[in-house]
Amino acid sequence: MTINIAVLMDDISKINPQKDSSLALMLAAQNRGWQVWTFDSADIFADSNGIFANAAKTITTENSQNYYQKSASQIINFSQFDLVLMRKNPPFDMNYIYATYLLELAEKQGVLVVNKPQSLRDFNEKVSILNFPKCIPNTLVSADETAILAFLQRLKTIVIKPLDGMGGEDIFKLSATEPDHARMQICQLTDDFSTPIMAQKFIPEIAQGDKRILIINGEPIAFALNRIPAKGNWKGNLAQGASGVAQPLSQRDIWLCAQIAPTLKAKGLLFVGLDVIGDFITEINITSPTGIVELAAQSELKPAEKLLDTLEKKLLSTTI
Repeated sequence: MTINIAVLMDDISKINPQKDSSLALMLAAQNRGWQVWTFDSADIFADSNGIFANAAKTITTENSQNYYQKSASQIINFSQFDLVLMRKNPPFDMNYIYATYLLELAEKQGVLVVNKPQSLRDFNEKVSILNFPKCIPNTLVSADETAILAFLQRLKTIVIKPLDGMGGEDIFKLSATEPDHARMQICQLTDDFSTPIMAQKFIPEIAQGDKRILIINGEPIAFALNRIPAKGNWKGNLAQGASGVAQPLSQRDIWLCAQIAPTLKAKGLLFVGLDVIGDFITEINITSPTGIVELAAQSELKPAEKLLDTLEKKLLSTTI
């Protein structure tokens, strides 16, 4: 089966080819004989005749010095694509929202879009964890100064973060012993107490790592990528210098995945990155989950191939 796969992503020339999960997915697709196209959000447009993209046929290689070749962009009707991977990184801003509106039009033309555009809007990566109260640490989403400071005084040490960020950016650890500093950080992150943020109890087990668990169509793969903070740092993000170590899922990890799997499947979230610290879910990443390259390198798992197997079966089931 020849499949045309389109990848909506940031500028491919600016990625890290040694770690990029989108590139790994394109390589796996190309190895199957699929034709790969790439474009960015600004390349999508629609009119009364349908939805289109200025897309470029893209050939990828495992040579990190010369890892892609793009043909000249051409206007392609989305009906010519079988599958679209939405791999645009946050921030989750209005341009991201607009892209999901247009991708919904592609769905109406019979294109499989991963993840489902409506769910990308409805299932915020931070706020969505509140649907699973038994699985998360003490958590507050608010812009209110009094509420956040009271939360801090009650829990003594907390972490605050924006609702639209990624990669450990703008995440701060606050202590009740430094109220003036805490108020300054909260004021900054909430834009003078006008924008909601997430506050969570600080989980000391972060010292043992922040696990990224990849879930494909509701099923977790057998190993997590445990991101261990760099010396002198408490953030378990690879972008913040953490080191990633593949390790088998614990029974608690498997239980946590089982709690959220029915919701993920119901919402058409076929590829998800679950973040777990200690015994708790801290985020449910659905925009452009990463970890594929590191897990493939450190285990016998082939996450990219497993995801494409799942998507190919879905495509076949809709054409029979």
